[in-house]
Amino acid sequence: MLADLPVELLGRLRCDRVLRLPRPPRLPGTNGRPPKHGPEFALDKPSTWPEPQQTTTTATTRYGTAKASSWDRLHPRLTHRTCWIDHHGDLPVMEGTLIRLQVEHLPGDRDPKPVWLWSSATGATAAHLDRLWQAFLRRFDLEHTFRLFKQTLGWTTPKLRIPQAADRWTWLVIAAHTQLRLARPLADDLRRPWEKPALPNRLTPPGSAEGFGTSAPRPPCRPARRNPASPAPDAHPGPTTTGPRRTTRSARPSKETSRSQPGSNERVKRQAEFLVVEGPDVGRSDSPEGRQRFIPADHPEQVVRPEQPVSKQRRAVHQGSSS
Repeated sequence: MLADLPVELLGRLRCDRVLRLPRPPRLPGTNGRPPKHGPEFALDKPSTWPEPQQTTTTATTRYGTAKASSWDRLHPRLTHRTCWIDHHGDLPVMEGTLIRLQVEHLPGDRDPKPVWLWSSATGATAAHLDRLWQAFLRRFDLEHTFRLFKQTLGWTTPKLRIPQAADRWTWLVIAAHTQLRLARPLADDLRRPWEKPALPNRLTPPGSAEGFGTSAPRPPCRPARRNPASPAPDAHPGPTTTGPRRTTRSARPSKETSRSQPGSNERVKRQAEFLVVEGPDVGRSDSPEGRQRFIPADHPEQVVRPEQPVSKQRRAVHQGSSS
């Protein structure tokens, strides 16, 4: 599928994947349909591994001795699922190079496990094999570089409309990144108390961007007052404030006006001076005294005590009216 494209894919595989070896040559006189896939290659079963085509050993300062082995023309067995569910016809056979990388130790004295890689290129040599696994270990640098371009240098911030403007902006971001890398000796290593200091001249571009502002020479301070003390002779005179101050009438009434007119609060207070009590003949609807009546608070019949319950208050009023 990638034969006509100038790209090469490289990715990591799980340690329990199963690939297929290339199909064996068809012997003369064999009947039946020719096989499409070869024997299985289980990554977690060394008994299914044939002899590797290429094997290299490299000494590294971070991982110790790194041993890489490769098998050529291995491919996964595709099915009509996930991204191939809408594919019509026979599924393609995508052959590549399988790589097994085993290092001596990891940072922090951790137990290393083998790393399985798959490349879309076939017929890899020993030099190409070392280039592949070393490029895979540098993937974090590429990811952090793109993160710096987007978050710090604003690569995706402007909304460009034409491809030519996007190309020019990309080259400007690359030039800014190059200047930050060249300015590492001129920047201070600004670290928090819990962070480890970096080695001399080994600052990252974000670190040099933070410390470059403190180390670079600052321009002279500008005068605090930019406007001249005396205006120009032909300047237009501004509005004067020597005249009488205008007064505006507010729509809200004043306090004197509101006090002179009885409002709703006074009416509520007058109504609160009356209490609702029941007459002596409560059960009779035809008696006028059976209805509720209003008695002022200062009336002699009013013997209601605030601390008594409501039922006792009504009983006391009823006794007073009957006597």
